[in-house]
Amino acid sequence: MEPFSCDTFVALPPATVDNRIIFGKNSDRLYDEVQEVVYFPAVVHDNLGERLKCTYIEIDQVPETYAVVLSRPAWLWGAEMGANEHGVCIGNEAVWGREEVCDEEALLGMDLVRLGLERADTAEKALNVIVDLLEKYGQGGNCTEGRMVFSYHNSFMIADRNEAWILETAGKYWAAEKVQEGVRNISNQLSITTKIAWEHPDMRNYAKRKGWWDGKKEFDFAAAYSYLDTAKMITSSGRYCEGYKLLNKHKGNITFETMMEILRDKPSGINMEGEFLTTASMVSILPQDSSLPCIHFFTGTPDPERSVFKPFIFVPHISQLLDTSSPTFELEDLVKKKSHFKPDRRHPLYQKHQQALEVVNNNEEKAKIMLDNMRKLEKELFREMESILQNKHLDVEKIVNLFPQCTKDEIQIYQSNLSVKVSS
Repeated sequence: MEPFSCDTFVALPPATVDNRIIFGKNSDRLYDEVQEVVYFPAVVHDNLGERLKCTYIEIDQVPETYAVVLSRPAWLWGAEMGANEHGVCIGNEAVWGREEVCDEEALLGMDLVRLGLERADTAEKALNVIVDLLEKYGQGGNCTEGRMVFSYHNSFMIADRNEAWILETAGKYWAAEKVQEGVRNISNQLSITTKIAWEHPDMRNYAKRKGWWDGKKEFDFAAAYSYLDTAKMITSSGRYCEGYKLLNKHKGNITFETMMEILRDKPSGINMEGEFLTTASMVSILPQDSSLPCIHFFTGTPDPERSVFKPFIFVPHISQLLDTSSPTFELEDLVKKKSHFKPDRRHPLYQKHQQALEVVNNNEEKAKIMLDNMRKLEKELFREMESILQNKHLDVEKIVNLFPQCTKDEIQIYQSNLSVKVSS
């Protein structure tokens, strides 16, 4: 199942510098799936009799939802990764094991990402939201649009300014691990072993009934619920092990730029290429000092090595992210009913990014000019964000348009590259 892959990372003091928690994720999906970056403001829901329509099913609404910024496959309701106004970040992974995957439509793992962000102001509360919804509604349904049917269980990385949680599921059963320092990563396998902080009340009994655990030796969640030899997890080949090595290589000096370099790493397979590739990436800075803003960087385009990480900061009256929002279609219900119709969901940034890459793929000189300009833009943005964190000064009027303006600057680079003539 390696092709259906993602990698999510978190680094906490003392592995990082300046008392910051750093969160990062690559979303690896089908090569032609468009991922959009969208913002939804906080909402007070007066009519609680109304049901909330997620990707496939309707659920009960709550009195209030928080503002969120999401990176999501443009065809669904949920998200691959995102953050909320309280500095909570969540990313999910596809996982498989001994427990059979349910094809019946329920909540997608990606729905649970968004629901956790909309309904919780700490990582621990988000964990509770997700497991409560998992118990009430279950997980299941096709996780791709249209042409193929593909379902999986989910694992989640949930972080805030103070700590991180790993939540791994197998059907309705789950285990959670608390991370308070150092580094941790998840990939497309169960990884919680014996360090279990919370768990489904029947998780051990179920494993015992199924013959996956003898009830005598120390309980190991990944060993019981999957086919892994957990003793070899961090030494065997595979992206989980490669991610573990990269995090530990930089332990003690990890910054948001370090996390971006990890996400851009192709030899490890973390920056994936091929039919399944890295379609979008996210990195967040979560300062432990609550007087400082959290800063969330998104690409909104495939291949982080050839994309720009653009910053987003929550402030009131955020401008809509039009250049990274995909068109919507009246035929959405047909798509959900497994119609073969597949609409063009490319947003303006995605279109220009892909057009520019097609040109530079056959022209080394143009490729160098474009990539140099992209890195120059990115470095300037990084300097501005670092200045905000060091000087504790936020120009709110500018921040309202921060992500949209960065996106326009990136599009301008692609447009210039499409029109520029270089010597042969």
